[in-house]
Amino acid sequence: MTPATPLDKATGALLVLTTAVMVLVEWGAAAIARPALPALVILVTALLTVQVRPGRSAFVAVAVAMTVALAVRDPGWESVALRGLHTAAFIGAFFTALATLRSAAEPAPAIRRAGRFLAQQPPGRRYLALTVGGQMFALVLNYGAIALLGSLATASAAEEADPEIRRHRTRRMLLAIQRAFTSTLPWSPLSFAVAISTALIPGASWGGALIPGLVTSVLMAGTGWALDSIFKPRLSGPRPPAVRPEGGWDRMAPLAILLAILVGSIVTLHLATGIRVVGLVILIVPLMAAGWLVLQTRGAHAGPGFRKRLADYVFVELPGFRGEIVLLMMAGYIGTVGAPLLQPLMTAAGVDLSAVPPWMLLVSFVWIIPLAGQLGMNPILAVTLAAPLIPSAAALGVAPTAIIVAITAGWALSGVTSPFTATTLLIGSFGKVSARHVGLRWNGGYFLVAAIILSAWVLVYAQLG
Repeated sequence: MTPATPLDKATGALLVLTTAVMVLVEWGAAAIARPALPALVILVTALLTVQVRPGRSAFVAVAVAMTVALAVRDPGWESVALRGLHTAAFIGAFFTALATLRSAAEPAPAIRRAGRFLAQQPPGRRYLALTVGGQMFALVLNYGAIALLGSLATASAAEEADPEIRRHRTRRMLLAIQRAFTSTLPWSPLSFAVAISTALIPGASWGGALIPGLVTSVLMAGTGWALDSIFKPRLSGPRPPAVRPEGGWDRMAPLAILLAILVGSIVTLHLATGIRVVGLVILIVPLMAAGWLVLQTRGAHAGPGFRKRLADYVFVELPGFRGEIVLLMMAGYIGTVGAPLLQPLMTAAGVDLSAVPPWMLLVSFVWIIPLAGQLGMNPILAVTLAAPLIPSAAALGVAPTAIIVAITAGWALSGVTSPFTATTLLIGSFGKVSARHVGLRWNGGYFLVAAIILSAWVLVYAQLG
């Protein structure tokens, strides 16, 4: 592991401090802690900007330019800019909290054994096993689920001697992993899709979005499985005999127990305290990760101890995500600041969203967010920019959750099609094809079928809700 530089140490420490302050804000000490967030965000952003490549620092330049433009046009620009900084602080804290669990889980032998077991499933149930198991991994490892399962899947496929079978197996396993990950976005309390959309839509909550989000997830996962089953590749030669996987389904038990503790504690504390779920996540997840690290390092004579693992996370691993953190934080800030700038332009152009039929607005999220992803727009940016511009749920005549269902469906579909998202980039690297090839060639048909099905689901839920 590369030694931490002074900039790395300062960046990691500030991100952890930002997370701690955000915990105080969410847990009732907002009056004391909230004023510190803008300064922390500016410091973190300044440190990150000098460490990332120009493509990422350009987002910071855009954020500064938009702030200047807002200051020129709007006398009340300070409140909008502060709201943008608070959004960026929340995103940075949320990412930092989620990364703790990934750091603790990835090296765990039990997690790797479970992933290897999924990758070794026979063809008849491999896609379904990777879909269900991949969703479990996604909740614990976030994007690390794709990295871990992708490496195990390609290693398993590499053992196949026939190049034709190896190519098909690699593609099908990687798509199952990617679609499993994105299908968790509409309902997982650990997903940015749920965290950001419920924060932007008044009256929305994770509890209200859970059941319809699970339906969206089932529709997405089921569509992927059905298409994989119907359009199985035709081989020029005979199929090889199935290889029996190592171990049994009990290898998934540690992961299932971890998820039960995680989700159970979030639900229980949410019902007991009334604190919003994202506020619980940024405290519970790091505490669980710390407890897991204690168990992993207790009495260990070989390998790093608890303090070393903790220091490595704060000062080495966390700053290593500098590019992703800049992109996510600035996407939240730019979207927040950009919406008030875009509103007068829309009015001057004669665009009145209140005149658009509600059903059309809802369905548009399913299609426009993935389309924006093709143009390089991160879903956080697209949603934070668009959500403030649409009429309220009451004005649309629907429940707030109906808007969440539409947004998260589009967000999830963007994750399988946009060549600029981490999911397609990772899958492309494992499959040795470009991210655009993954999004348009491998997932193009899946997107069209899933988008039509989810559009219908969005309309049905709007009527039922």
